[in-house]
Amino acid sequence: MSLLDTTASVLARPHRAGLPFIAGALGGGLVGWFLWSGLLWLGVAGALFCAFFFRDPDRAVPTRAGLILAPADGRVVSIATVSPPAELALGPAPRVRIATFLSILDVHVNRAPAAGTVKAIAYHPGRFLNAAEDKASEENERNAITLELACGRTLGVVQIAGLIARRIVCEVEERQSLRAGQRIGLIRFGSRVDLYLPEGAVPLVAVGQRMVAGETVMADLASNEPARAAELV
Repeated sequence: MSLLDTTASVLARPHRAGLPFIAGALGGGLVGWFLWSGLLWLGVAGALFCAFFFRDPDRAVPTRAGLILAPADGRVVSIATVSPPAELALGPAPRVRIATFLSILDVHVNRAPAAGTVKAIAYHPGRFLNAAEDKASEENERNAITLELACGRTLGVVQIAGLIARRIVCEVEERQSLRAGQRIGLIRFGSRVDLYLPEGAVPLVAVGQRMVAGETVMADLASNEPARAAELV
């Protein structure tokens, strides 16, 4: 990413969910200014941090059919074959789960990994463990979104609250049609997003790799690479 692109991302407009936090920090600073002038600058600093945290940059979304895109910015912390959580209603058959951890410095706006229709949305209360831990997928507060693709296959996106996250925002509804890369919500102040790939899909990313929501290709349903690999064995 060029310096210009990096600067544009940092200075991107904030998501509307962050506006109350920005206004609150500025308002608190102005009120505090009457008690001590330094509180004004603390308020300004808080507002700037909130504007940075809630930044919502535009993304160049690949449009080819069959691509499964990253639903969140961050670092891949786990790739495992597991049974999806019951609330996704994807059945008991194991699927590849790619877990992306979002630090407090990452963009926290989540995006649809592919074009499709929202089949189900299920909120599950829970704990606020470190989102980088594997058990966070089962024990933390989370919001599960099941998406049916045009080809009839399904995938799951699970927004998971983290150690200091206390609010999951979901901006889509059941039966809503989504574009690939469309904004679907966010998680405030540190979190994790799990992606459950369609059955048989092979991940194209690795643990430790950085993801860019709506841009990084995590799987390709049209790829024949697994078939070619099997022929070489």
